[in-house]
Amino acid sequence: MALYSYQALSKDGKRVKGQLDAPSTQAVKDQLIRQGLYPVRVEIDQKEKVGFTLSQLFERPVTPKEKIFFTKQLSVLLKSSVPLLQALELLSEQFEGRMRRIIVELKDGVKQGGSLAQGMSNYPRVFESIYVQLVRAGEASGKLEVILDRLTEYLERQLDLRKRIKSAMRQPLIQLVVIGLVTVFLLAFVVPRLTSMFSKYGGSLPLPTRILLAMSDTVKSYYLIIGILIVLIYVGYRYWKSTPDGKKYIDQFKLRLPLIGYFARTNAIVQFCGTLGMLLEAGVNLADSLDIVCSIVDNKVLDITLREARDKIIKEGKIAQYLKQTKIFPPMAIYLIKTGEESGRLDYMLQVVAQNYEADLRELTTTLSAQLEPLMLLFMAVVVGFIVLSIALPLSQMTELATKGM
Repeated sequence: MALYSYQALSKDGKRVKGQLDAPSTQAVKDQLIRQGLYPVRVEIDQKEKVGFTLSQLFERPVTPKEKIFFTKQLSVLLKSSVPLLQALELLSEQFEGRMRRIIVELKDGVKQGGSLAQGMSNYPRVFESIYVQLVRAGEASGKLEVILDRLTEYLERQLDLRKRIKSAMRQPLIQLVVIGLVTVFLLAFVVPRLTSMFSKYGGSLPLPTRILLAMSDTVKSYYLIIGILIVLIYVGYRYWKSTPDGKKYIDQFKLRLPLIGYFARTNAIVQFCGTLGMLLEAGVNLADSLDIVCSIVDNKVLDITLREARDKIIKEGKIAQYLKQTKIFPPMAIYLIKTGEESGRLDYMLQVVAQNYEADLRELTTTLSAQLEPLMLLFMAVVVGFIVLSIALPLSQMTELATKGM
């Protein structure tokens, strides 16, 4: 089945436009006639045509907000006793672009007897493994609306954390860009104009001025080569980072940095515990849950460490003992997880651990933002101050000589 666009005339002669989901053009015409409409034009929607189209190249991808809205609204409709097929039909009218096409295809798959999770698995870039597995567990248990509620909370927390991280880094990056632009402007335009004045000065130039002039000459003479080198270094870094060895080395280096290493470990704890807790609560077996959890950890070194622990956990079923051996989880987290194992409430305690360390991450991003801003301002003051000092020193000496000569 596909989505068709149509134009039709009503009984009173008014032109009507719309879209219908149907197996063929004739089926659309028959449906319009049954509705008392005379079909004028029926064609498959351009965005639904099979194959790649130029418009899809520039099409906006599905955003996290769209996915959250879809998850939340689907849960609301199912709680209101709306059948899944009808709920998907209603939701398809609330979206545009790629998300709408995905919902239409999900609806077609369900109509043909497939499961919602099976349809979602065809879009791994939109619905990740944890999403699909939780939906599959919800369908199997008959508690899909409850699972969708938990997914909504999970997605909202993830989005909020990403926003906080971006917000913490945005201001320092803006300041860094400003520093770079000011420095390039002074070196490329201001300093060269003063070079001729400095060359007429017979005395020895101060060291800061000589350094500044050397930097200015380098930028003027080799700006094209410098630009090409920067691009090549960036491209080479991106390629190396995409290789397994490169990613592992970079992630290992991150873990050695004091603040970034703490952030990476804490983020891994939140991802591991929060996801594993939700999957176990939904009824997904331990082996599949651990596979999913290990695949979403961002750091390659931590991913390898957790996978080694995963194999031991599956064999013996003791989570806290082997998580302790990874040296990633702090004692308090291990204690809470062990308490959950012994009390039979492992899924709940894992989510408690995730919430606790997620709060730590939020506090860390807020503190980081507050501390980085004055540091960047200080760095800006040092750079600009050095340039101003390099220009002011010889100017003051030239002024003194001119005064003495008079």
